[in-house]
Amino acid sequence: MKEGRILVVDDNLGIRKTLSLLLPPYFEAVETIGNPAELMSAMRSFKPDVILLDMNFRATVNSGNEGLFYLKEIKSRHPEVEVVLFTAYGDIPLAVEGMKKGAFDFIEKPWDNDNLIETLKNACKKSGSIKKDPESDDTIYWGETPIIAEIREMVNKIAPTDMSILVTGENGVGKDIVAKEIFRKSARSGKPFVGVDMGAIADTLFESELFGHVKGSFTGAVSDHKGKFEQADGGTLFLDEIGNLSPTLQAKLLRALQNRVITRVGGDKEIPVDIRIISATNKDLKKEVAEGRFREDLFYRLAGFQIEMPPLRERRADITGMAKHFLDIYSEKYQKNVSRLDEETINYLREYSWPGNIRELKQQIEKAVIFAEGDTLKPEDLKAGNPPSLHMEKSQNEKAMISAVLDKTGRNISKAAKILNISRPTLYAKMNKYNL
Repeated sequence: MKEGRILVVDDNLGIRKTLSLLLPPYFEAVETIGNPAELMSAMRSFKPDVILLDMNFRATVNSGNEGLFYLKEIKSRHPEVEVVLFTAYGDIPLAVEGMKKGAFDFIEKPWDNDNLIETLKNACKKSGSIKKDPESDDTIYWGETPIIAEIREMVNKIAPTDMSILVTGENGVGKDIVAKEIFRKSARSGKPFVGVDMGAIADTLFESELFGHVKGSFTGAVSDHKGKFEQADGGTLFLDEIGNLSPTLQAKLLRALQNRVITRVGGDKEIPVDIRIISATNKDLKKEVAEGRFREDLFYRLAGFQIEMPPLRERRADITGMAKHFLDIYSEKYQKNVSRLDEETINYLREYSWPGNIRELKQQIEKAVIFAEGDTLKPEDLKAGNPPSLHMEKSQNEKAMISAVLDKTGRNISKAAKILNISRPTLYAKMNKYNL
């Protein structure tokens, strides 16, 4: 059985021809390019699982810095793609540096055919396992700011454990993506990942949704139904918007978490469940506990370890890389050859306050790609989709943005929530907060 798709990036024509003959019997598809400047466009069109990347592309340079630069570009934009470094200069410190930056392995020229093929096969298997994760299009872009580096280290250390994790931060900072990354790196990664928006469940449906029901237990229960707890058995249950639970529902959830046993609505059989809990909220749960709105015992059940995601305005150095990451995703999705951000666009993106955080940036890049002409994204492309948030003054806050969207939609809550990319309950809460 052939493994995945291999992209060879090497300026040596002889090596490219040799590998074009050597690799095809073992892999689904093999493509070679000689100029690393073509790398991103080749990735969009060819969609490799593994890149065999030369480390030096100029005859006068053998430091390997070019390879490390392109390695960083690949992993920042396409973290699911594995990279095997290819060099004629067998430098162990360089190999270690490359591995620290995310390379799968390191092959020295002249190479051993069996070793090269085996290494590429193993890299394909790892890449394939990542792509089978839930919603793998939501690949995480970590960035380079110190605060994100600390969070990334936390995730790497805590993910392999079974500890409950609470992810906090403003709307749009990527709490759900971090939850999926924790799952991807966990020992439960081959099991189910089940997410539920706790703020969107009506109180009357809570037990049926989470614990399931038996046939005939209420009108409309025409068959037995597994709840989210059972669906996630052996895997991970992601409880989003956990801070919106009423005190009554908090008590019901606490009992299930304490006992790791549930009973379906209308049934009497106790069903044990083996799950890891990851929760997320935009609320300060410690403050909620202090003010009596959230149970302290439930808080400690959920927050075995807490990760606070910073707003995008506090990590402006990551905005350009993140924008390029989304640019690649949507250029591929819409079959557009948009591969660059001009300097004016970069400045525009960095100066804006991004009240909607990463979610807002992602949406605006998607719209801009749709309207873009040519290979370069320009500021007018960002404005072409008439995004209300980007047309407001940078100093305006979240209240002003929500007010503008409500006015634009004639106070249609469903439409406004969709534009803001938040749930209706969250929008209602913010309207109440800002007296709107």
